[in-house]
Formats: sequence, structure tokens, C-alpha cells
Amino acid sequence: MLYAIISQDVENSLEKRKGVRPGHVARLNQLKDEGRLILAGPHPVIDVSDPGEAGFSGSLIVAEFDDLQEASDWADADPYVSAGVYSSVIVKPFNKVLP
Repeated sequence: MLYAIISQDVENSLEKRKGVRPGHVARLNQLKDEGRLILAGPHPVIDVSDPGEAGFSGSLIVAEFDDLQEASDWADADPYVSAGVYSSVIVKPFNKVLP
């Protein structure tokens, strides 16, 4: 089943993000290589694709996991969590309808 992992950043998270981004992206690439990643990306703080020093306010990941517990465990192990980038993470089932 698909799960949405919706994360909210702490204020001024950009430097923390930069410090652990390689580990975060490696985990996403592993999901992609396994054919389980539907989409992933950050939410820019300002209304542009590259917000520069303004940074990001959070992230969205949609991926396939066996169950909610597996999705939650995966999200909890994210380097952004351990580095304090995220102030909160919500994991919930997701039904893709379109396209």
C-alpha cells in the first residue's frame, strides 16, 4: 500500500538539511531502486522552485510499504529526523486515484 510521509521543518532548517541531505537522498534512492518511490520533494518556503537561502518548510514522500508500521519506522529512521530538521512527521495511508 502507498503511504504519505508529510514532514514539517523547524524554523531555519536549511543548514541542518544541507548537513545530512546525502543520507536522506540515499534512502530515497534505495526506495526508488526497489520500485517503491512514487514521489518525493521539499516544500519551498517561498513560491519558487529554488528558494535559495529562504530554504524549505517541510517535505512530502509518497512510497509503498507493507503496512503503516513499516512506513512509520522508515520515516523515524530518516537522517532529517535525527538531525532535528523536522519538527513533526505524519505518516498515513494514501490512495492514488489520478493520474
